Amino acid sequence: MDLFKVYPINNVNIVKAKGSYLWDDKGEQYLDMYGGHAVISIGHTHPHWVQRIQEQLNKIAFYSNSIKIPLQEELADKLGKLSGKEDYQLFLCNSGAEANENAMKLASFHNGRKKVVAFSKSFHGRTSLAVSATDNKNYIAPVNETDHVIFLPFNDEQALEDCFKNHGDQISSVIIEGIQGVGGINVAEEDFLKKIRSLCDQYGAVYIADSVQCGYGRSGKFFSHDFAGVKADIYTMAKGMGNGFPVAGIIIAPHIQPKLFQLGTTFGGNHLACAAALGVLEVLESEKLLGNVVMMGKYLKEELNLIPELKNVRGRGLMIGFDLPEQLKDLKKSLLQNQKIFTGEAKPNVIRLLPSLALKKKDAEQFIEGIREEIASMSVQAV
Repeated sequence: MDLFKVYPINNVNIVKAKGSYLWDDKGEQYLDMYGGHAVISIGHTHPHWVQRIQEQLNKIAFYSNSIKIPLQEELADKLGKLSGKEDYQLFLCNSGAEANENAMKLASFHNGRKKVVAFSKSFHGRTSLAVSATDNKNYIAPVNETDHVIFLPFNDEQALEDCFKNHGDQISSVIIEGIQGVGGINVAEEDFLKKIRSLCDQYGAVYIADSVQCGYGRSGKFFSHDFAGVKADIYTMAKGMGNGFPVAGIIIAPHIQPKLFQLGTTFGGNHLACAAALGVLEVLESEKLLGNVVMMGKYLKEELNLIPELKNVRGRGLMIGFDLPEQLKDLKKSLLQNQKIFTGEAKPNVIRLLPSLALKKKDAEQFIEGIREEIASMSVQAV
């Protein structure tokens, strides 16, 4: 049987990982500045995280949500304290798409409405409603097409106000990434997020903060939406939540009340997933990683801004993007082939950096040196 080929594959077989480094089957070492799509939050194979999972595996790996699972309550308590959302409620699932799907579904249950407001260059996942709220026609199959989603320009307050004036009594929710990931590291302006909050309050809509990629400390605050000083009604989480173990969730404001069988999941909140997620939160807290995010993010942006070929360096914390001129459009590929550095991209010519939140200064320096060398080499070849 062949694999169903939906991914472009780099010809690299990674067999070992530790911290911000990877090793292939030939013993070659790579620097990971992408964290497997922002998943690696505390570093590859962090010993405390590994221990947490191993200890749980020796007890029980899985049973359904038909029984009491104290680890879920422990996770909810820890997450509430570290995120500053102690009065919220936690629903656990498996992936970012599932988190966003459940968030929009719950909002619709809450107010009985159908319309969802999303934004240009948004990415919310590949399941049915999540992909319908994603601004990329290539991902939307005919069966996913719906007129329930309204797309507006990102950071356009007037367009948002006009939309609510025309459809306010039909709008169930507004879903927005605090920093767009797949869209190219576009930061939601603080005033724009405040406007979403005020309009949702005025019209009875639900503010959904998609924090799948920009949450869990990656911006330097627990949720990147926190920079605006307002609280969303629902926050969605995944990616760095489990440091590679599949776990996701939504946290829900207290005014949204649950009903039995309203939401459900088979694997969400299982024993192993909770152990992995607790391991992540414990390391975030004990190693003060949010402070490291601020420091390393500042260093990287300052150094990248000193490289004249790179344009519009942007982002927050360790979620950074920059634009490439046409002659450097293959920089991502060259960094991997020649410098042994993994980075991400967004179309057409954007490099995305999403390294471990535990990135060390020497690792950041290695990246800056590598990108300078590669740009110099590519510039010579272009002459």
